[in-house]
Amino acid sequence: MFLPEFEDIRPFNDNEINAALNRLTSYPQFKSVLKFLYPEAEHSKIITLLNNIHTAADLQSKFMRKLVFDVVEKTSTGFSVSGIENLSPDIPYLFIANHRDIILDSAILQAVLNKNNFPTTEITFGSNLMSFPLIVDFGKANRMFKVNRGGSPREILTNSKILSAYIRHTITEKKASVWIAQRNGRTKDGDDKTEIALLKMLNMSGSKSINENYNELNIVPVTISYEIEPCCTEKVNEMYISSFKKYEKKPGEDISSILKGLTQNKGKIHLTFGKVLNNKNLELQNAIENAKELCLQIDNIIYKNFNLWPVNYIAFDLINENDEHSDKYSNKEKLEFIEYKNKVISEIDGDKVEIEKIFLSLYANPVVNRLT
Repeated sequence: MFLPEFEDIRPFNDNEINAALNRLTSYPQFKSVLKFLYPEAEHSKIITLLNNIHTAADLQSKFMRKLVFDVVEKTSTGFSVSGIENLSPDIPYLFIANHRDIILDSAILQAVLNKNNFPTTEITFGSNLMSFPLIVDFGKANRMFKVNRGGSPREILTNSKILSAYIRHTITEKKASVWIAQRNGRTKDGDDKTEIALLKMLNMSGSKSINENYNELNIVPVTISYEIEPCCTEKVNEMYISSFKKYEKKPGEDISSILKGLTQNKGKIHLTFGKVLNNKNLELQNAIENAKELCLQIDNIIYKNFNLWPVNYIAFDLINENDEHSDKYSNKEKLEFIEYKNKVISEIDGDKVEIEKIFLSLYANPVVNRLT
């Protein structure tokens, strides 16, 4: 049962799942994903399977796990996981993760948990994405709950309190884990930083000391590392435009990014679970200072656990015009990355020198964060 104040943001109940999946299978975009992943002869079998699923748990185990690993197999050159030994299937966690792809970051985590006999999590999802019927049905059936964004200062405060209460209720009362990104929206410059507003929001619903409020959430930093940045061209273009004016999204841009994130090549992918954060050693009792300190802890773990690929070191050396890290990559890998860089830059209108800097920073910043 959900409390009334959570009605607007909650995921679907199991008795709502089947109707949502029957709608989902009728959307043209869903059929496009099926066409990309599976031979046409299998489509009707998949649709029949979905139309006969009645619970979120069955959706995860009977369909989503295979779908996610099929996406990974088709669009990556290798996938690996580390740190899952840090977790217990009997403990609900708050997974605070870096965020590079709209759907796939959390979807990969769910598939990994399910494969290793852990309960899957509930997932935060921005209200800006919940305007598409396909995403509403797909998301809420997959245990996604809405994060209301925007509004007046009073509305933002109210929504933050409700969100905080829902997350704490889910973890401490329902005993279910939650995935949340470390910031609003995807990281588009490669600089994974936890927003202090997130930690302040999480503390709002606590009734104990600041440290106890955080500790009872069982916070685990999670790092996902893509060798090839999802929606790279779109991110670089947005960062470039944003450098001189406000970036305005085009109609349908979010759904386009979701589909590109699912279908574009990603190179290798690595997912790392950190250890549970315990703030018993923190003596700060000021809420803001405590949140800042916790942000730093999360960031440092994410930076440490980011799998640095040869492309990251190549970009770092190109920016600094040296070969300091040439032992981390081959000349062939460098030439291939430069060719890829030039292709991305050629697809974006504007000052090519500035666009190149933004592109290289996207790949180099994980190295910068590891070294600082």
